[in-house]
Amino acid sequence: MEAKMKKLCITSLLLVVVLLHVSSVKTEAEAEAEAVGGRALSRDDFPPGFIFGAGSSAYQVEGAAAEDGRKPSIWDPFTHAGKSFDGSNGDIAADQYHKYKEDVKLMHEIGLDAYRFSIAWPRLIPDGRGAVNPKGLEYYNNLIDELLSYGIQPHVTIYHFDLPLILYEEYGGILSPRFIEDFTAYADVCFREFGDRVKHWVTVNEPNIEPIGGYDSGILPPERCSEPFGSHCTVGNSTTEPYIVAHHLLLAHASAVSLYREKYQAKQGGSIGITLLGWWYEPYSQSSDDKAAAKRMVDFHIGWLMDPLVYGDYPAVMRENVGSRLPSFSKEESKRLRGSFDFIGFNHYIVFYVQADLSTLNLKERDYYADAAVKLSLLNGNSVKKQDILRMKKTPEMASTPWALRKMLEHLKVNYRNPPVVIHENGAGSLVDPKTIANEKPDYFRVEFLQDYLESVLLSIRNGSNTQGYFIWSLLDVFEFQFGCAVRFGLVGVDLNNENTTRYPRYSSHWYSNFLRGSGLRRADASIFTPHKLGFGRRELSSKAKFT
Repeated sequence: MEAKMKKLCITSLLLVVVLLHVSSVKTEAEAEAEAVGGRALSRDDFPPGFIFGAGSSAYQVEGAAAEDGRKPSIWDPFTHAGKSFDGSNGDIAADQYHKYKEDVKLMHEIGLDAYRFSIAWPRLIPDGRGAVNPKGLEYYNNLIDELLSYGIQPHVTIYHFDLPLILYEEYGGILSPRFIEDFTAYADVCFREFGDRVKHWVTVNEPNIEPIGGYDSGILPPERCSEPFGSHCTVGNSTTEPYIVAHHLLLAHASAVSLYREKYQAKQGGSIGITLLGWWYEPYSQSSDDKAAAKRMVDFHIGWLMDPLVYGDYPAVMRENVGSRLPSFSKEESKRLRGSFDFIGFNHYIVFYVQADLSTLNLKERDYYADAAVKLSLLNGNSVKKQDILRMKKTPEMASTPWALRKMLEHLKVNYRNPPVVIHENGAGSLVDPKTIANEKPDYFRVEFLQDYLESVLLSIRNGSNTQGYFIWSLLDVFEFQFGCAVRFGLVGVDLNNENTTRYPRYSSHWYSNFLRGSGLRRADASIFTPHKLGFGRRELSSKAKFT
């Protein structure tokens, strides 16, 4: 009961924050529009070959959790115990396992260039290693072939949080270096079976946040933490395990990339990278301490992974503050890590304001945020508890802060040799009443949010950023890792509370279709849009989908 009330309080706080800042956000959005030139935004403004898509991940969208040989991931017992935000689980989710043909047809009608999805390790290799599941292999072959038949590029993530439960129970999963070998063998199967058709691979999704939620605060699987950094901790060590997990994820990534480049890339002609979470951090005040704290937090969050990937070692500030608790790379590991990507994916949603809290460096035991010596705040200065930060990844009815994305892309350009970047997730969520999903009001807020961010990406490109693609989160309403089924991000609504999982294309899907099909979009009241103006109307939708 206490945990449930805590979660409800977090949601209320986020909604209050957003409502308090609607007016200021509007001003920022208008400023972005003026910078674009006050004219229509068109996909022709973007460089040739720029990729527009939408995404999902296996546990969040597939369903069929106990069908055709799939075995549990670490998320299954967690959600079955009612520990997700609203007590829901991914057993059915959006049921894409059974509805992939309907969904691919919707993607085609919207006009997507690409679809980003992940392969479920527990479905393809149910025991984590060894035998490949024929039914799992068949499903992903069918999905990939269906996408290609409509001219849609599959962008495939190999690991998106759903570690096979059996590997965690056997040897601790990512905490053990044995994970690296098992992950590489799993990646080998993916490259061998799908690489003739998949030309865009991501090894690991958000290796800079899974260690915090699962091994520091312990609010996400496998719920490892230690007091006082987590609550109700029964196993784990928040002072060391987050760093070990991130280290092993980096080494697993580098191992898989090395395998791909040596064995498959020349023959298959694909590209491979990794996707990081890209929160941005601003100083809470103009004090020198807060400015230094914001820079330090960027190093702890983005540099934690980017420095090894580009330079072969962790940021100096992490080496100094974390000390011997931060693992080291051998010369060979460092060499293998440097340049182990053809592109970097980033998932961007939110900005935090950072206050210095240097007193934490005097603590005998410190976790990740104590090592960073910061306090984080939201837009209106409400303090955020460390164990609640994971809930902020995607927030209900999120404020639009496209300038933060521009700052992040500029940071990557200046500090990391301007790598090829793909925005793999960006989107706006809202609380949805499942009883009224078939008759929702048009999602004008999402249209305005997405246009804000597309303009921001365009401005970054014009300023020299090597950004090469943009994927909306998400194509469909899915089971959200942070919010269960309570918060929806889909261009297409899904009745997640009904086994039929009926699809309801939202206004935003029509807006995106209009943009992708070449029509210019002016910044104006989103309510001017109608289905027939936006590229496809009721008659042209999939027969099983319903328009809202």
